[in-house]
Amino acid sequence: MPNLFQWAATALIGAAGLFAQPAAAADDTVRLGYSELLSGTFAQVGDQGIKTIQTVIDGINAKGGVLGKKIALVALDNKGQPAEAIINMQKMVDDGIQIMLNCGPSNVGSALIGAVEKNNERNKDHRILYINCGALAPELTNEQCSYWHFRFSMHAGQQAEIMIRAMPKSITKVFLINQDYIFGQSAQRDLKKYLAALRPDVQIVGEEMIPLGKIKDFSPYVTKVKASGAQALLTGNWGQDLALLVKAGMEAGLPVDYHTMLGHLAGSPTAIGPGGEGRVYSVLSMHDNVGIETNNQELDAWVQEFRKKFDFDFIFGDRRTAIEMTVAAIAKAGSTDPLKVAQALENITITDAAGQPATMRKDDHQIILTYYGAKFTKDVKYDSEKTGLGWKTETVVRPGDLDASHTCKMKRPAS
Repeated sequence: MPNLFQWAATALIGAAGLFAQPAAAADDTVRLGYSELLSGTFAQVGDQGIKTIQTVIDGINAKGGVLGKKIALVALDNKGQPAEAIINMQKMVDDGIQIMLNCGPSNVGSALIGAVEKNNERNKDHRILYINCGALAPELTNEQCSYWHFRFSMHAGQQAEIMIRAMPKSITKVFLINQDYIFGQSAQRDLKKYLAALRPDVQIVGEEMIPLGKIKDFSPYVTKVKASGAQALLTGNWGQDLALLVKAGMEAGLPVDYHTMLGHLAGSPTAIGPGGEGRVYSVLSMHDNVGIETNNQELDAWVQEFRKKFDFDFIFGDRRTAIEMTVAAIAKAGSTDPLKVAQALENITITDAAGQPATMRKDDHQIILTYYGAKFTKDVKYDSEKTGLGWKTETVVRPGDLDASHTCKMKRPAS
């Protein structure tokens, strides 16, 4: 029986009345479509993400682009809504765009996988490839895995494992709060899984699921956490749902450490503020101080240039890797044809910004790369959002350290 997110994706596809024939496209550039959340509650995250991606593209173009052409990013606002994202995808197909990026959230990613599968099955002359740089629900590369979908961030299960591996041994009582949609449900489930497997000494003293983007006052949740006696709050919350949660905790003097998957995203460092010194942890694919920590002068120079342009951090190492790996696959394929690029992406390995290998696993189209468990502290060169505090690596988790299991049974196209 199909699960809920698969059913929802199918329903949205049918309702949208899509899959018309595309118009002819110009061939003087390599165009990458970009469907992103650029308005509404979580728009700040989308804005920072698109600026990071454009900066990476500008750097590639300055070196000649790919296939002798410059890369152009064609961005459309999906408002964080699955139906809007599917409409955007169809606009790209109509316009002859063959490669589409989307950086989340997971309900959007799930719907897009279904839409791309339907389009590519019915419309083989005008297929589209989905480059996922943010939708983190494990289901997307497990039950819903697709030949036409490649994920460039470690998924929620992997990030849960990284979080637990990075958690200090002194923590023995935790409270879990996550958003009640595909990603948050996965985070809650997998945090429990890896606590049981890796830290059986830890007691879960409370847990809550919250509606995505709906809670304005987190003080009742803070009261529950305080009453539980937890030493740490574990959460996959992001955007406003994390910023307001941490802000409420700081204002109430909640005596816990915050272990997050996405505490580095837009607005959260500001919400954390000085009270978060040494108390907030996050799981990152990159942060501004990695270059200094690893004596990587090239990365540090890149970070310095980035910080001159923007008032936010370079935290999207996975998105830089997504663009650079996709461009490498296009060059290898000698084409932007989705089938050829997909073939080139499978098992491709490149060096990421920190000088570490990043590989796209063939079996489930899940990237495997190094992640960092980092602490929010003043003991760094580069601060975050002008707070005086920044991210400092506490734990480096390499691909070989993580659970490599998956349940993907991929259907591959005959041609």
